[in-house]
Amino acid sequence: MTKKPGVVTEVLHAAQAGDQEAVGRLLPLLYSELHRLAQARMAKLAPGQTLQPTALVHEAYLRLIGKGDLHLDSRRHFFFAAARAMRDILVERARAKAGPKRGGDRHRLELSDAIAIDEPPAQEILALHEALDELERQDPLKSQIVQLRYFAGMDAAEAAQVLGISERTLHRHWRFIKAWMKNRLEKE
Repeated sequence: MTKKPGVVTEVLHAAQAGDQEAVGRLLPLLYSELHRLAQARMAKLAPGQTLQPTALVHEAYLRLIGKGDLHLDSRRHFFFAAARAMRDILVERARAKAGPKRGGDRHRLELSDAIAIDEPPAQEILALHEALDELERQDPLKSQIVQLRYFAGMDAAEAAQVLGISERTLHRHWRFIKAWMKNRLEKE
């Protein structure tokens, strides 16, 4: 993370107090970090996605700021909310693509030397969403780790900093999360 936490928190508090100039300063202050996180997240999706990182950042930002009832206490809280907004956007798009109107009941066939059948990535995102909801009920910290690492695209050091835990603790939780998610998703 490149910006000092105090500056972002000050601007968030001013924006919450109704300072429209502060609202206008917020996106430029955080844009490069949000865009980098969105790029990292989008790079992990299957090819053929139509949503671009810039559009994901803008839509997430509008969801956070556009309501007019901004309740974000700190930089940390902002990035949790941004990760959640990105997750919600990707899940909504996956649900739309998975619907029969968008051909979600069909499988894509790639013709090459061998025929490869790809499951639609929308199904993977929806299965992950359901598993993440279950994990959130069981252990909110582990759910936050997944949101920051997977949906916001943060590396371990960044996520640990946002969560206020050591990298070693985060790695321990991440090993558990990967095993738990693998077990949970294999049941699907």
